[in-house]
Amino acid sequence: MESAVYWLPLVWVGLIGTAVLLYVVLDGFDLGIGILFPAYREEHERDIMMNSVAPFWDGNETWLILGGGGLFVAFPKAYAIIMPGLYLPVIVMLLALVFRGVSFEFRWVAKPSHRIWDAAFAGGSIVAAFMQGVILGGLLEGIKVENGRFAGGMLDWLAPFPIFTGIATVAGYALLGATWLVMKTEGEVAEQARAEARLLFFAVLAMMAAISLWTPLELPYVWERWFTWPALVYLSPFPILTLVAAFVLWRGLETRHDSWPFLATIALFTLAFGGLAVSNLPYIVPPTVTVWDAAADPSSQMFTLVGTLVFLPVILAYTAFVYWTFRGKVREGEGYHH
Repeated sequence: MESAVYWLPLVWVGLIGTAVLLYVVLDGFDLGIGILFPAYREEHERDIMMNSVAPFWDGNETWLILGGGGLFVAFPKAYAIIMPGLYLPVIVMLLALVFRGVSFEFRWVAKPSHRIWDAAFAGGSIVAAFMQGVILGGLLEGIKVENGRFAGGMLDWLAPFPIFTGIATVAGYALLGATWLVMKTEGEVAEQARAEARLLFFAVLAMMAAISLWTPLELPYVWERWFTWPALVYLSPFPILTLVAAFVLWRGLETRHDSWPFLATIALFTLAFGGLAVSNLPYIVPPTVTVWDAAADPSSQMFTLVGTLVFLPVILAYTAFVYWTFRGKVREGEGYHH
């Protein structure tokens, strides 16, 4: 039983972390399409953009439910601390996702008078992406905890660092969206996306560098985790692989290997996510509450783990099947929204 008390929370952290990373990557590119939407003026271009993500977008949000639900089930104490601290950004993010989802369906039905749905799609995507970054920044900066309870104010997240991570997340998702369009579309849409990806590439790298410096300078425990010996050696693959991914991304844009930039952007996100995990684990509410402090009773963790392990392969298989079925480029006039 002792070993279950130790290992179960770690298994759940792995599951929730994987779900959040899959959500960020998979929903990130279709949020990115929405963020880039205002840059494309022509109706047919917007149709192509929508059709490139139409088969995937609602399946991508499954992972958000697993991430949030997993936190509630496996780490109720962490959920009870994090949610009051970040209620406002979480609720605004969910509302923005609702607007985006509704606009996705209604835009096709409302033609030719669908301006409002175009605006809802772009606005919902930008607001949702920004709020996800704010939630991350608010969590990293530290939520005020006293006696195992939330002790901060409702607007603690309204600080420079969370706002900056919000902007960085919008830029990161836009880069995912642009590289997705490079991979999945042709002609004017792909060329414009290529140009946007080049600009966003520099913006995202600059913001990643800024956050990588800001966190250790502001949070002493992160500094100790990264910049002491021998951690410097163990963790050196993170910056090295980040540079490799950045190089592959740029080369892919230049040499027209259209799938390289998207895959390299996913690698950048994965490395950034791994870096955050290294900085903060085993704290689930940095820097006060560890995964073991916040864990639910082992029996309830085990019960939900069994269900999760049954359904997870099904969801993964379905996701892989959809992406395989709709592989290749989307051409003008194609799509199943007709």
